[in-house]
Amino acid sequence: MSLLKDFVVYLCLSPTTLLGAVAFLLVFYLVSNTFTSQEVGKAPPGPRPFPLIGNLLQLDLKKLDVSLWELSKKYGSVFTVYFGTNKVVVLAGYETVKEALVSYAEEFGDRDITPIFYDAHQGHGILFANGESWKEMRRFTLSTLRDFGMGKRLSEHKILEECHHLIKVFESYKGNPFNAAIPINHATSNIISAIVYGSRFEYNDPRFKNMVRRANENVRIAGSASIKLYNMFPRLVRWIKNRQLFLKYSEMNMVDVKEVILHLKETLDPQVCRGLIDCFLIRKQKEEESCVKDTHYHEKNLVSTVTNLFSAGTDTTATTLRWGLLLMAKYPLIQAQVQEELNRVIGSREVQVEDRKNMPYTDAVIHEIQRLANIVPMSIPHKTSRDVTFQGLSIKKGTTVFPLLTSVLHDESKWESPNSFNPSHFLDREGKFIRREAFMVFSAGRRVCLGESLARMELFLFFTSLLQSFRFTPPPGVKEEDLDLTPGVGFILTPSPHELCAVSRKRF
Repeated sequence: MSLLKDFVVYLCLSPTTLLGAVAFLLVFYLVSNTFTSQEVGKAPPGPRPFPLIGNLLQLDLKKLDVSLWELSKKYGSVFTVYFGTNKVVVLAGYETVKEALVSYAEEFGDRDITPIFYDAHQGHGILFANGESWKEMRRFTLSTLRDFGMGKRLSEHKILEECHHLIKVFESYKGNPFNAAIPINHATSNIISAIVYGSRFEYNDPRFKNMVRRANENVRIAGSASIKLYNMFPRLVRWIKNRQLFLKYSEMNMVDVKEVILHLKETLDPQVCRGLIDCFLIRKQKEEESCVKDTHYHEKNLVSTVTNLFSAGTDTTATTLRWGLLLMAKYPLIQAQVQEELNRVIGSREVQVEDRKNMPYTDAVIHEIQRLANIVPMSIPHKTSRDVTFQGLSIKKGTTVFPLLTSVLHDESKWESPNSFNPSHFLDREGKFIRREAFMVFSAGRRVCLGESLARMELFLFFTSLLQSFRFTPPPGVKEEDLDLTPGVGFILTPSPHELCAVSRKRF
């Protein structure tokens, strides 16, 4: 019922809005058979929707993935819900999600661009785009990231350099409690900055700090209940504060990106690419000289692609690292086992990516952190590119689809203790690392995370470097069992605000 209260509050702030909403409700009620008359017997089942509000009474927008997972237990692995008047098909469970995203990759491969993200990017970039523009930008971005060493030795060097900067920040707190969110976000932002811009930023750089802060805040705002309501009823509640704030932060970051692009353009050497922006500008220049019509290499695509990479490359990795340190503080015996393996395999030298194969327990812990953190619980919404019959059910072209990753990463048929932090999920009886098919944290299919190899490298190097240097504990007076694992509300599930102590440890 809290969701209904939120909805009423948003609608009732002005008599005019309320009157319009009531009138719309009455009209919609008269034609409400549109919810139920189509595809009877063929469409995915689901709870009966109410006029206008759909199934909002059955959902908790602050824990949407959990609400949908509960509904799947009643209506099956493919079912329908209505967010207001918007029809959504939910896919639940590993087998169903994998089949849809991999075996039916083309049919389920479009992106559903919600109003808030269309407002910000107008269909440009790589995250919230479709069609030929998206295909070309994804090809270009993936190729360029690989050229700059994504997942290779060149990236390893940049990450290890950033590890040293981050360790210095942690050391400055001298074992006293602090919130690690900002320095971790700065460190992960610098990895993507080095690849995109060609150089890192100092942590105290004002522009850099503001860009990271705005990007992080927008990730939080995008997952708020008010923005979810705006996405359902964009004409009725477009004036809400969170929408205005989201667009303000997006525009400010785009202005900053344009200024950086201008500087790079002024110092551009066609023979030397310093980063992705240089490569884009050189390609843009060549297409202009060749008079290519309808080119995708224009400023709007460049700015949106850069901001997409900056946000996605920062928040996902930083959030996973924050969960990892929190879990280490909460489970000190597991932390001690990781550090014993670090002492035995690495000793006092610098960690390298190739060490991962000799550190099965640490690798298992990192994978289990990713699984339990479940930071993108519904993936980013998809949309069907054509009419499709899936598991005997008819789904129309243009239908919004939620691949419920929560139901994959907590699938009781795939995980021995799905709701517990258990690194043994990724270890065999001999203690060797094993891959699990239901480990789908990067999604799958056409929209699989293009930075997966970079993210995997970052997580391993940052996590092991920090655990090699520090023992993480709760603040004085706080017991391990009292550390809260309840996620905050946002587009990405972050830990609730907390402080930890990073106690320096001797390297053996």
